[in-house]
Amino acid sequence: MTETIGFIGLGIMGRPMALNLVRAGYPLTVYARRQVSMVPLLEAGATGCSSPAEVARRSSIVFVMVSDTPDVEQVVLGDEGVIEGVRPGAIVVDMSTISPSATRAMAERLREVGAEMLDAPVSGGDVGAAAGTLSIMVGGSEDAFLRVRPLFEVMGQNIVHVGDNGAGQVCKACNQVLVAQTIAAVGEAMLLARASGVDPAKVREALLGGFAGSRVLDVHGRRMLESDYVPGFKAALHQKDMRIVLEAASELGIGLPGAAQVTQLINALVGQGEGDLDSAALHRVQQRTHGKA
Repeated sequence: MTETIGFIGLGIMGRPMALNLVRAGYPLTVYARRQVSMVPLLEAGATGCSSPAEVARRSSIVFVMVSDTPDVEQVVLGDEGVIEGVRPGAIVVDMSTISPSATRAMAERLREVGAEMLDAPVSGGDVGAAAGTLSIMVGGSEDAFLRVRPLFEVMGQNIVHVGDNGAGQVCKACNQVLVAQTIAAVGEAMLLARASGVDPAKVREALLGGFAGSRVLDVHGRRMLESDYVPGFKAALHQKDMRIVLEAASELGIGLPGAAQVTQLINALVGQGEGDLDSAALHRVQQRTHGKA
């Protein structure tokens, strides 16, 4: 079967992911709310569409990469949305980070019109999107996953079919819980080193070689040392993801106190007008709290 591919959402993450598909030789139809966002894709050979429904009418596999749950719901289920044009047998692949329960509800709506859905959120930021090295966590049927896998391999390297619809979003929520709390832990370690009069750069260097070593300590620890918070992943988006985490936990009736606590640091950072900084900048909140900024 020759697949026809569509891509909706051409922002910081979606644009490089879609470009990688074009460069791999896949004919692509695209849509973005802002016409200017489509220009790099059109110049690369993609075909522009006037709505998500038009993309769906032209495509057997439709990728969606937008910001939040309401955005995906509008793209998939809204006026001129994917559901109005989707073909029987098509697959809609949502690579956004959204609510697991909303994902399951959308998958059911698409099944009613003969289409399947995969939730396939990613980790790796804009650098991973451009390099085609994203980690992709996938929920949905095994058959749909295997059909889309060659396309995932253009965009990422660590590709795991986690389970049924919603499982990919649950996995991404777990990822954000770990990342947020590890950023906070690295920030506290840097704070303790400085307050003790010990060079935090040397502390980081020593810790990277032991059990405490991690990519967060490596990448975000450097950001904290250099006060370099040019975003790879904006704090405002991490705030949105942690809201999804805590809403999911509430739906399940479980407590995630560590996640709740670090969310307050991110909320403070965004509330202080710094939501466009990298989420590692939550260290600024830690520093201000102790008069060390």
